[in-house]
Order: sequence, then structure tokens, then C-alpha cells
Amino acid sequence: MDAIRRVVIKVGSSTLAPEGEGVDRAYADALLEQVAEVRNRGVHVVLVTSGAIAAGMQALGIHTRPADMPSLQASAAVGQVQVLGMYAALAAARGIAVGQVLLTRHDTAHRQAYLHARDTLERLLALGVMPVVNENDTVAVDEIRFGDNDTLAALVATMVRADLVVLLTDIEGLYDADPRLSAEAQLVEHVEELTDQMMSAASGTGSGVGSGGMATKVEAARVLMRAGIPMVVCDGRRPGVVPDAVEGKPVGTFFAGGAAGLGARKLWIALGGTPKGEVVIDEGAKAALCDRGKSLLPAGVVSVSGTFAPGDAIVLKDASGVVVARGLTALSSDDLEVVRGMQSARIAEVLPAAAGKTVVHRDHLVIL
Repeated sequence: MDAIRRVVIKVGSSTLAPEGEGVDRAYADALLEQVAEVRNRGVHVVLVTSGAIAAGMQALGIHTRPADMPSLQASAAVGQVQVLGMYAALAAARGIAVGQVLLTRHDTAHRQAYLHARDTLERLLALGVMPVVNENDTVAVDEIRFGDNDTLAALVATMVRADLVVLLTDIEGLYDADPRLSAEAQLVEHVEELTDQMMSAASGTGSGVGSGGMATKVEAARVLMRAGIPMVVCDGRRPGVVPDAVEGKPVGTFFAGGAAGLGARKLWIALGGTPKGEVVIDEGAKAALCDRGKSLLPAGVVSVSGTFAPGDAIVLKDASGVVVARGLTALSSDDLEVVRGMQSARIAEVLPAAAGKTVVHRDHLVIL
């Protein structure tokens, strides 16, 4: 506990609203009691919460999750008020002031907006206020359809340089196989390094209530481990789980942080914006990036998908589909499609404007 000064706690919809319709206020009350206990020991807490759509559905009398986007966004608009009001009342009863921070990946994709959000969080913490963070589902179409708050929690943790991230979920942690399919699946209690087997075991979605599964949690862990920030994935309804996690007691799966290896800007590249496209690279390019710290050149590109412009975030994958890195591209998808696989001399002949350009310079690249 002595080494922990800032904690990001994320509670998912499947934990906060297990029936998918309305939040469990009694659970939220118990969670705030745990938060108060941690804060009373000198730890600053940022709470990343889901549940706006579920709360809005309950308030509006909607019993089946809407399929159309306007109804989802309307539910989120109503639900955000309900969720924040609940947290504000429960926190006030314990002498804690809260402040709402709504973010979208579109906003944080812009460096200046990202820095403004970081400064706001820092000031709230300095004032003794507990930030309550959520994605702004009322306007962020992609976040409702595909987003998850695991990535948001990781992003917030890198913004405030948290000492620990605790993901409260409806499963005990990471297993070596899917526990829904295998009775022999064993909980992985400690992870020093993520392996392909772990990534495979984490594939698939979680409950039907939330938008993220174990795969999103493991992806968040990958970046946090590079940032030197440890993360715990645990059963959010286990009594006293938050203080236990902060004290370092064995709960769920602990992903070790290791030595911090990424600076603030590279953390932003890794998490700040939604990737606009994917690029598959060959083994030679992969070795150059991962083993020799080189930039990605067009010659190493096998295929291009998505539509992106210079400066957009893209994901780099190997031939088997494993994510290798993420970075900011210097070429548009159209130009890269033309010059992929070409050597520099040939590029100068075919597309002179792209001659001498890297696809992703190493200064704008994060190996994952």
C-alpha cells in the first residue's frame, strides 16, 4: 500500500448492472465504501465506470437493449445523469466530492485535446476530487458499437501515471483456457509476460451486458506493462476486493508492470485514438522493427486495409494476424497500396511524392 498513490478502478456493465437493465445501487454503495477505505489511506482514486446505457434503459422503461443507434445514445444520455447522480450521492455520504469526465477516442486522438484532458484529471486529483470517467456514448457511435472501458481505463492510467489499475469484472481473472468451455481451465494468478497462448485463451467476448471481453483486458495489460503500470483483473463482487488489490493481496490475475519503457507521447500513440487501418508486414520488417529498432519501410508491407491519411494511427500485424505495433503513418492508405513491397528506387519511379518516406518512423512507433 505504501508504494501505491494513484489507482484507476474500472467497473464494467456486467458487474455494475448484471441483469443488463438498471444499475445495482447496493453494489455501487459497497464499491464506494471500498473506495473510501482506500482514499482514507492516502490513495488517490480515479473511477472509470460503465452502465450509462443500462441505467438509461431502466429510467426510460426499455426492457430490451435497443438495436438502433439513436435509441442507444438516448439511453446513454439519460443514463449518464442517473449513474453520476448515484455516485455523487454515495460519495457525498462519505465526504468525497466527484467530478464527471466524459471522453471519446476521437477526442483523445488529438494530442492537444489529450493533454487538456490529462491536465483536467490532474487538477481534480490535486483538489481531492474523485474523477468519474466514462466514454461519451451520447455522441461516440463507434464507442457504443465497438468500444470498451478497459482501453479507456488504460488510457486514463497513462494520463495520470497511475501506480495500479484494477479492472472489476464478472469473472475471476485470466484463465489458461475458456472456463465456459473447459472444466479444467485454471486461473492464471501472475503474469510477467504475455504469451501467444494467453492471448488465444483471452479471445472471445464476455457477457452479453458489456461491450468488452477478456481480450480487451489483455490488450490493455499489454500497453500498461510496457508503461510500467501493473494491472489486476478480478471478480468485482468479491468482498473487499479493491483494498485487497491495492494492498497486493492475491486476487484474480496480476499483470506485472515491470520497468517503465514508454514515454508520455508513445503512450498516447499506443492508446489515444482509434486506429484507422491495418498493415500486414513481412517477417523481415517485423525483425527490423522489434529486434533492431528500425522504421517501417514500404518494402516490408504485404497488405493494407482501411482508409487513412498521413498522421493517422494504424496497427501493424504479422502474417499470422498478431498485433506487432501501433504507430502514426506518414503515408496515406492509397499511396501505400501503390508502393507496398517496393524498394526505394522503384518508388521514386512509380510515385515520386512517396520517395524517401517511411510508412511509420520509429519515433512514431510503439512495439506491442
